[in-house]
Amino acid sequence: MTAFHAAVVHPDQSVTYCGEVSQAHVDEALAIAAVETAPCSAARHPRRPGSVFVLREDGDLDWYEPVDAEPFVIRDPDQKPRTVGGHPTTDDPSMAGERVRGRAGTRWISGAIRLGDGVIGGAMDTPGNPPRVVHHTTECPAGGRYLESAGSYLIRVASEPQLIYCPVTDRVGQFGPLHLSARALRNDGARRTNREGRVCVQIEVLGRARTPWTTGWDPAKKPGWQRILAAVRSWGVPDVFPAGRPAAYPGPGKSRSRSVWRSEGGHFGHVDVPGNDHGDPGAIDTAKVLYQARPTPPKPARPKVSVAHLVAAAKKDVPARDGHTTYPAEVRIVENALVAEGLLPRGYADGSFGSKTVSAYAAWQRSKAGGAYTGDAADGIPGIASLKRLAARHGFTATA
Repeated sequence: MTAFHAAVVHPDQSVTYCGEVSQAHVDEALAIAAVETAPCSAARHPRRPGSVFVLREDGDLDWYEPVDAEPFVIRDPDQKPRTVGGHPTTDDPSMAGERVRGRAGTRWISGAIRLGDGVIGGAMDTPGNPPRVVHHTTECPAGGRYLESAGSYLIRVASEPQLIYCPVTDRVGQFGPLHLSARALRNDGARRTNREGRVCVQIEVLGRARTPWTTGWDPAKKPGWQRILAAVRSWGVPDVFPAGRPAAYPGPGKSRSRSVWRSEGGHFGHVDVPGNDHGDPGAIDTAKVLYQARPTPPKPARPKVSVAHLVAAAKKDVPARDGHTTYPAEVRIVENALVAEGLLPRGYADGSFGSKTVSAYAAWQRSKAGGAYTGDAADGIPGIASLKRLAARHGFTATA
């Protein structure tokens, strides 16, 4: 039976070697991972037969490598040019929003968890072509710290996207800057699909293509996803799926149009990319993916009522002829509040601070809510304290 080297890759990418284990041990680990309720998920190395990974909910990655396998180079990064158009390609997060080729775009997303060494690819081959996003699924559970364990797996198999996202926790991880290429796509012959367009931002979402991760997911409550959208929009990626909604999985899929892929900007599923054979991300809800927050209408300004104006109105309106008004707009606001309190008949809310309004305001002053004034203090002439109490209950602002 085959023997395996066993190691644990921790969320900080440090590795603990655990010695050799048997085929039976690996088979048992795979059997446990296959149980739907198990807090782990299994994956195999796409290019190294026999190499097995178990992604764990606690963020650790169990790694089993056959002892007779060829020596394994953990990471073999693409050539990484240090300048693009005269601009440095450092992984410093402070470079978010720096101009590249004279046009602004976010390189590092604020608040994203940094995974790996920050360099995964190089400059784009066709920067004059439209910008795009490619959506993948990790084919593992979401929640917990699967983001770290799935991230470790993608690093070990040299298939990193720029971004990884957990729809359950709304956490965002980032492997490399958005203006350089990722490594999650196969080439289309000699055409390097990872380097197609002005940018080709690839997003691995924790989930399975069979059960679209957008089901039951509300982007309005996911600020992490909204930050991803803001970042890709900063590069001019249009809010469209040029190849249509990604196909359901499993299923016949769709034709992977080279002309659409090369000439159109927007969002694509892995299932749409020529030269690739994966069926992810499944039939995700594209309207949710491209969420646009509705602008919050500005709250109407609270009307202001001056206590000095009310006092002046009471002094002029009471002795004048019926219906005389001094500051009718402000008086009417107070009268409507007194009507709502049940202290003034609606027919007297006419903008004139007459004797009925004075009596009603005096009743307000004597009430507990109005301040429980007595004697001369409850004379029906507004003071700032009683007016502020009325204003707080009826949506206006009392001023001196």
